[in-house]
Amino acid sequence: MARRTPEGPPPPPTVQRLRVRYAKRGRLRFSSHRDFARAFERALRRAEIPMAYSAGFSPHPKISYVGASPTGVASEAEYLEIGLAAERDPAAVRAALDAVLPDGLDIDEVVTAGPGSLAERMHASRWRIELPGVTLEDARSAVDAFLAAEHLPVERMTKSGRREVDVRTPVLSMIVVPHTTDDPGRAILVTVVRQVTPTVRPDDVVVALRDVAGLAPAGPPVSVRLAQGPLDDAHDIGDPLATDRDPTATSP
Repeated sequence: MARRTPEGPPPPPTVQRLRVRYAKRGRLRFSSHRDFARAFERALRRAEIPMAYSAGFSPHPKISYVGASPTGVASEAEYLEIGLAAERDPAAVRAALDAVLPDGLDIDEVVTAGPGSLAERMHASRWRIELPGVTLEDARSAVDAFLAAEHLPVERMTKSGRREVDVRTPVLSMIVVPHTTDDPGRAILVTVVRQVTPTVRPDDVVVALRDVAGLAPAGPPVSVRLAQGPLDDAHDIGDPLATDRDPTATSP
């Protein structure tokens, strides 16, 4: 039997690629990646963005997501790339999308994509993990024990089944900072975690702290991704869109 081909003309080609930085804030941190994808595609239609589409019997808008944060985790640094069938001003696209997305799913920046892969710039993430009911002294003691360990295996469910994940090796740095309200029963960790497969998530770090030092927050930890992007030699995270704004800039 001959293979059928879709009827009608092929979709228009991609003439412009835009890279988008967005945030998940407040209650919208509980939205899953699938929830966001549905909301974003609906926003593209409502904002009348001229999307390019894939070919085939089930065309899809050309959207590439990069390193989406886990459900329940807030983020100030989520990224994606879209392909357009007609050129648009990036600032106008940002404003149009932000106007039709719900509060808490916020489009912070849109730039014209430069050469290279955005995904290949995502070397690490910086996380803020709030630990309710944990004193600064207990948090510092737990962090010292964590950093002194060579390996810290944590068992978790992945797409390929239950497996052991080494949480210690990808963690490049971890410090304890006081809560901004000076609450003596609440501590905050700021940690830089290298991107690996499977990804080490904030809840994996909390489990490892419990295993190595008995650290037990009084309630669910509150995690926020503060940044993700390229790493320099000092383990600082650079701006992944810097070379798109200025082609003469260099990434760490």
